[in-house]
Amino acid sequence: MSDILALNSDSLSSPSIDIKTSINSGTIDSLGWGLGWYPNNDNSAVIIKDAVSRNTQDMVQALTDWTSFRFTVLLCNSIGAAKHPTQHDTQPFRRSFSGSDWLFIHDGKFNRSNLADIHDQATGFLEPLGNTDSELAFCLMLSRIHASGSKSLKDAKGQNLLEWFGELDGHGSADIIFTDGKTLVFYHGKNSTKPMFYKRFCPPNPEAALESASLSLNLSDPRDMYRTFLMVSTGPFQGEDWEEMELGQLIMARRGAVVWNSHRAKPTPYPFSSFQSQSQSQTIPEEKSSFSSLQTAQALTSSVAEDVEQFAHGIQGKPFDYRLYEVTHLTEYKYSEPVEHSEHTFRLNPWEDSDQLVVDGGVEISVPGEKLQFEDVFGNPSVHYSINQPYTELKIKSTHRVKVISSTPDDYTSSMRRTSIPLIWMPWQRQMMQSYLMPPELPETQLRELNEFAMSFVERNDYHLLQTIMDMNTRIYEDFTYKQGSTNLETTPFDIFTSRSGVCQDFANLLICLCRLLNIPARYRVGYIYTNANYENKIQSEASHAWTEVYLPFVGWRGFDPTNGCLVNQDHVRVACGRNYRDATPTSGTILKGGGLESLLVDVKMREV
Repeated sequence: MSDILALNSDSLSSPSIDIKTSINSGTIDSLGWGLGWYPNNDNSAVIIKDAVSRNTQDMVQALTDWTSFRFTVLLCNSIGAAKHPTQHDTQPFRRSFSGSDWLFIHDGKFNRSNLADIHDQATGFLEPLGNTDSELAFCLMLSRIHASGSKSLKDAKGQNLLEWFGELDGHGSADIIFTDGKTLVFYHGKNSTKPMFYKRFCPPNPEAALESASLSLNLSDPRDMYRTFLMVSTGPFQGEDWEEMELGQLIMARRGAVVWNSHRAKPTPYPFSSFQSQSQSQTIPEEKSSFSSLQTAQALTSSVAEDVEQFAHGIQGKPFDYRLYEVTHLTEYKYSEPVEHSEHTFRLNPWEDSDQLVVDGGVEISVPGEKLQFEDVFGNPSVHYSINQPYTELKIKSTHRVKVISSTPDDYTSSMRRTSIPLIWMPWQRQMMQSYLMPPELPETQLRELNEFAMSFVERNDYHLLQTIMDMNTRIYEDFTYKQGSTNLETTPFDIFTSRSGVCQDFANLLICLCRLLNIPARYRVGYIYTNANYENKIQSEASHAWTEVYLPFVGWRGFDPTNGCLVNQDHVRVACGRNYRDATPTSGTILKGGGLESLLVDVKMREV
């Protein structure tokens, strides 16, 4: 039996491995170790093998300076199973196919005679160099891939690979790790006699070396501080909570993330179901207004845009489905000393367009003042409000009923609707989008790390535009922790990238930064989300929410909510947008005279009518 291991990172990395060859010193049946990796993501793999590993450190010592190696995929066979000390019988095995080197390692034993018969009956596409059952299984798998017309593991698809590995299960035990340099596949055979484990390491990575019986693995290279690693091994490591694979389970990974798992329901990257309203079957009582007792009120009423109604119908005149919400947003300021003069900007009126319609509503302010309504440069309905009389308490209450209208799915068949990265913009388009293309002003070293992170998504998704954005949206939701109070308005996207925690505005800013580094226009959106207070981040249903909008060529602005891992849909009510939070904040202002200590209370309620 062998001990096999594979490592897959989201960007180029240099983890160091120390193979404990001395454990083989008294064993005659466990010969050989081997390493295989793809330097700088080349299509050509490098393999180093030592067929006679007992008390032999020469080749291990040659690999002590791991900083010279940079790769995203590495395979390791740390305890050999060969009975004869030959290079061609030592794992990992390598074959060139379809313009790339493919690597293969196996822990277990097959009936070689049976596999030889199957291989001869197939195509005989490749012949093994050595005499091992493992290399014969490798040749058989490549034959299957060739016969299917596939050029890569991604083309071969997980279900097909599962069937082919299942065929091998009928002839022995098949713990297999297989790669074409881009996609990593690992399979735990139904007849395996030992467990197989895997784990994702998200930053910060462990500083101490990971130890198993056969090797020591160190992920603490300073250049790899913010890398994400996915590891799979048949030899468990000490002190880590690894996930044990089930018999017959197959997993595919790319750039440090699982992209297909045979033993889990196909993941929905945008779990709309977790946000769907259940209120149709419930009766929610009307809430009594607590604002009627205010001494002075001034209504800033939103009028219904009659011309929007025409856009809420399909081509044949049939109206689209819609959901109707009532949103109440109360902001209350209190001061220890009277405020004598203050200036304010309010962006509390929801947007109106073909997807959203304000039925009625307005904004009430408890202190009289001079009002100026306008549309700001980002298209937000805005109010400038000047107060010239003393007050110690200021309440702003926004109440609106909003229709969120369904729309037909986007059509990406037109060649004008570009679907691949990089995006090329005409000069006038770039001029118009310049504000949404500039990443935040951060040190170059930080932007380089963020760019590496962004490119890992691009390469994982073969430069496909929409899949890359959706993957970033989902990965922020899955890998980052929602932690209220952990950040402030000065927190940068790099801070969120390194800490892996934040709140909705932080996740939106991170996704915006990643998109802009990829030359994809992105903007900040403030609004509300209807959750029926029935999901893990319930606090978001009690405050303004934030997400990212991305401009897709010849499609338009489309919303992505990284806090919840979903596309913006009929659960979201849009209010204001801009380059960042300061452009879209619902309430802002400056105290010009008086004030003292300030306290703030924000209360948001959203219900479906």
